[in-house]
Amino acid sequence: MGKRMPKDRYMTAAEAAALLEVSLPTLYAYVSRGLIRSSGTSGQRNRRYYAEDIEKLLARKEGRRNPEQLAQDALHWGAPVLESALTLIDGHDVYYRGVDFRMLARNATIEQVASLLWTGSIDSADSLFDLKVQVSARLYETMLMHLEMDGANLSPLQMMQTMLPIAASDDPGAYDLRPAGVMQTGARILRLMGSVMAGDVPEDIRIAAMLQRGLRPDDPHAEAMFNSILVICADHELNASSFTARVVASAGATPYAAVIAGLSALGGVKHGGYTERVEAFLQSVATPADVREWMVGRLRRGEDIPGFGHKLYPLGDPRAELLLTLLQEHYAASPRLAVVQAAVQTAQELINELPSIDFALVAAAEVMELPAGSALGLFALGRTVGWVGHAIEQYGEDRLIRPRARYTGRLPSDE
Repeated sequence: MGKRMPKDRYMTAAEAAALLEVSLPTLYAYVSRGLIRSSGTSGQRNRRYYAEDIEKLLARKEGRRNPEQLAQDALHWGAPVLESALTLIDGHDVYYRGVDFRMLARNATIEQVASLLWTGSIDSADSLFDLKVQVSARLYETMLMHLEMDGANLSPLQMMQTMLPIAASDDPGAYDLRPAGVMQTGARILRLMGSVMAGDVPEDIRIAAMLQRGLRPDDPHAEAMFNSILVICADHELNASSFTARVVASAGATPYAAVIAGLSALGGVKHGGYTERVEAFLQSVATPADVREWMVGRLRRGEDIPGFGHKLYPLGDPRAELLLTLLQEHYAASPRLAVVQAAVQTAQELINELPSIDFALVAAAEVMELPAGSALGLFALGRTVGWVGHAIEQYGEDRLIRPRARYTGRLPSDE
C-alpha cells in the first residue's frame, strides 16, 4: 500500500485521518458506520482508533484500484467474501441472529440456539429435537462396540470422525436438502455426536444432560456448564471449518459430509487442534507458582505462549472471557482454576495478551476434570450447530463455491 502503519495498536484521530487521507468528520462517519472501532472517553478528540481497522480500510481502498489483490487478501482475515445471516462479530461482541451470545449462553439450551441459527427462532427447538427420535439400534450398537474397543485410544474428535460416516450410510433422509430436511438431519447428527462423547447414557434427554450423565454425573454444575460451552462454541462466522463446510455443501453433498469436512478442518493444528498445545501447557504446571517459570522459559527460547491473543479481538476474546467467568462462578474453590487464573494474569503481564477460546475450553476441561481431548470434543459438538446452519444457507444459495487461482507456475513453452 506504500503507507507505514504504526507499531502501536491504537492511533489518534489526527493520525488516523492523515493515514486515510480523509477529514476528521469523515473519520467519525467511518466510526459511526462500524468500519473503525474506537475506545476511550466520550469526546472524539480523546478517543483512540484501532490501527488494525485503519489498515483494513486502506486495504479496501487499494483493493478498489487492484481488485485481484483484494480477492487474494480476502482469504486472510480480509474483506467479507460471503453473505451470512447467522453470526455478527462486532468489536468485542458476538451476536447469533442479532441476539447477544452471552445472554444465550446463560439462558438458552443448545437445542434452542440451534433452532435460532437454523430457523431464525428458538420456538422450533422441541420439534427439531424430538427426544423420542433416537439413534437407530444398529448404529447405537456399533457406536458402543467402538467405544469399548477404541474408547481408550481415540479422542472424542476421532470417535466422531469414525461414527459419522457409519451414521451417514444408515440415514437416507440426509439426501433431502430442503431446509426442513437438513434441519432434521442436523438434529440427528448433533444428538449422535453428543452420544458419542457422553458414552452409554439415555438418549431421551437433552444434549447437555447427556454429557453430564456420561462425564460428570456427580457434578451439580456440569449440565449448565456443558450447555454454556456448547452455546459459546456454536458459531463464529467464516472460520476455516465453517468455510470448509460451506464449500462442501455448495457441491450438493449431504449435511453429514459438510459436518465431516468441518471436523477435519477443526482438527488442524492452526484451528481447533490448537487446543492440544494449550492442554500440554496447563497439564505441565501443577501450581500457580509454576506458571511464570514455564512462560518465561518459552519466551527465553523464542517460543510462543499458546492460548493467548486473537486477531479479531484486540480487547480480548469475549467467548473466553465469558467461559472463564462461568468457571469462577461455579468452581471458585478448584485448585486448577487457581492455575488458570495465574496463567491469565501472567500472560497479560509478560506479553500483554488475553486468553482465546482455545485456552478457555482447555481451562474448563481441566477445572471440570474431563478426559483428555474433551476440550476439542466440546468445541466440535458445539460448532456442529454452526456448520449445519452454514450448510442450510449454502443449499439455499444453490451456487457452487469455486474461486479461481492465479497461476504462478512455469509457463508453457512456445515450442
